[in-house]
Formats: sequence, structure tokens, C-alpha cells
Amino acid sequence: MTTSIFGEVIRVRKFTNGDIEIDFHHEEQITEYRYSADPGRLGNFPKDLAETLASTLDSSICIEIFFQNDGLPSHIELEQCDDEDDEEYDDEDESDDEDESDDEDESDDEYEDDDENTEF
Repeated sequence: MTTSIFGEVIRVRKFTNGDIEIDFHHEEQITEYRYSADPGRLGNFPKDLAETLASTLDSSICIEIFFQNDGLPSHIELEQCDDEDDEEYDDEDESDDEDESDDEDESDDEYEDDDENTEF
């Protein structure tokens, strides 16, 4: 049986010796994961998964990490996150666009009225 957690990367530390530390935010907590090339150090993530996680920093990509029964990660899934803050801005932009188009329609009406009153 596998378990999984869903969240996003909020901090990455890469070291000259090849170690990678990743802070992963999920369920209102932060968990640190690490890859280490040194077999004497405790590294709980395979290198390729750690590098993939690190690449998602500062993006709107959410990650689901799947773990085996022994607690080691088996694979990850990436997906586009829904950013609620961006949706608020999009709604504001759309209403601004509608206001501008209304203004353009009104200004077109003014020119049409002028054309009717113009004598040649």
C-alpha cells in the first residue's frame, strides 16, 4: 500500500557536494526532504526526484509525492495549481476590459451623432 502527500516546493538548497534539500509545504506544515550523494549521510530522496522537485520552485506546479510502505518515495506527480490570487486579478481585469469597451462604444456614438449633424 502506498501513501501520498500533496503540496508544493517552497525552498530549495543545493550544495557544492551535490546534496539537495527541499522544503515541501503540505497540509499546513513544512517537511524537509534531502538527496545526498554521500552514502554515509541520510538521504531520503532519489536524485532524479529531488531534482524534479527543485525545478518546480517559484512556479504554479503542485506535486503529489507517493511513498512505499518503507517510507521511501516511489514516484511523484506534477500538476498545474489553481492560484486563487490570480483568479481574483483575472476577474478584476475582465471587469476593467468591459468598462473600457463600454467607453469605446459611447465614444463611437458621439462620432455617429456628429456625422448626422455635419453638412457638406
